[in-house]
Amino acid sequence: MVSTEYERRIAARFATFDQDGNGYIDRADFSAAAKALLAEFAVTARSDKGQALYAGAEAFWQGMAGIADRDGDQRITREEFVTGAVKRLRDNPDRFAEIARPFLHAALAVADGDGDGRVTTADTARVLQVLHVPDATAREVAAALDADGDGVLGEAEIVPAVARYFTVPE
Repeated sequence: MVSTEYERRIAARFATFDQDGNGYIDRADFSAAAKALLAEFAVTARSDKGQALYAGAEAFWQGMAGIADRDGDQRITREEFVTGAVKRLRDNPDRFAEIARPFLHAALAVADGDGDGRVTTADTARVLQVLHVPDATAREVAAALDADGDGVLGEAEIVPAVARYFTVPE
């Protein structure tokens, strides 16, 4: 696949992070994502799960800013996002997984209604939808992750898949 096609795909994922649609990603977008997830699953911000989610969002923001905020203005433009993803993450999806893991771990805990460490494919799709992944795509992705067809997913399945989605062509 040519680089420009890869860059186009990565740029399309920008909207997942730009929660308020203002054309750049900043700390507020990560906080907004955490707030939206808590609201979707009726978890309070002051709960342990809520606090972990906000801490994960901050860690995710710091990691993303370290990779992509080239001018240090505390916001990531679409161009910075594409450049950061292409130059620093394309050949190393594990690095993205490291950055995303605290947030994803906490998001899964929020969506895990029975506390067994796994979430249903339906709840996985809800998480993705809250993060601005189109409904049909969210459902397809959640179903595809369920390789054994048991209707539930764990962190070990979700984190690498999210990293692949954001760092390599599909």
